[in-house]
Amino acid sequence: MARRASPAGPPAATVRGASGGVGRSSSPGAEALSDDLRRGAGAALGARRRVAGLTLGAMGSMGMVAAYQFGLLRHLPEPPLPGLDSDRVDASGEAYQVLGTPDAALGLASYAATLALAGMGGRDRARDRPWLPLALAAKTLLDAASGAYLALEQGTKHRRFCTWCLIAAGSSVAMVPAALPEARTAWRHLRRGR
Repeated sequence: MARRASPAGPPAATVRGASGGVGRSSSPGAEALSDDLRRGAGAALGARRRVAGLTLGAMGSMGMVAAYQFGLLRHLPEPPLPGLDSDRVDASGEAYQVLGTPDAALGLASYAATLALAGMGGRDRARDRPWLPLALAAKTLLDAASGAYLALEQGTKHRRFCTWCLIAAGSSVAMVPAALPEARTAWRHLRRGR
């Protein structure tokens, strides 16, 4: 397996916990996944890391909105530019309409699913478990469409935009091109398997 020039952390097998004790046990597959995601090199792994990074960025933005929507923050800071008013947009009733909860909480749950899909499966998942890259690509497309819809809703209903929401939406759009190459490879493997 190709390794990154500067891998993250030690090989998983060298930090295996003691047998017995409380908690989960390890397996060779779990250790291989740990090493792939942290230490492995390759285009598909790099793209998955980009999706993970963008997802975490979107989650950070949604975390700020959630903190405001739950009353933990009194004000959402943003640049003093015309057309931006996160406080107004995120306090609106529309932001609490779906499932009777702040929409940022739903956004965080959705991004958590995207992050989990980015992490599932080893370096050869396009071949071994092709549904995973296809599901990730579909989820990133859904995230991008959702972000675009929410931006359109803000622009047409409030004539103002939430800076933090725009950051999350932009991150979502940037995830799509990162997820598509592995999905195309997975699709080719699925077609050959028939």
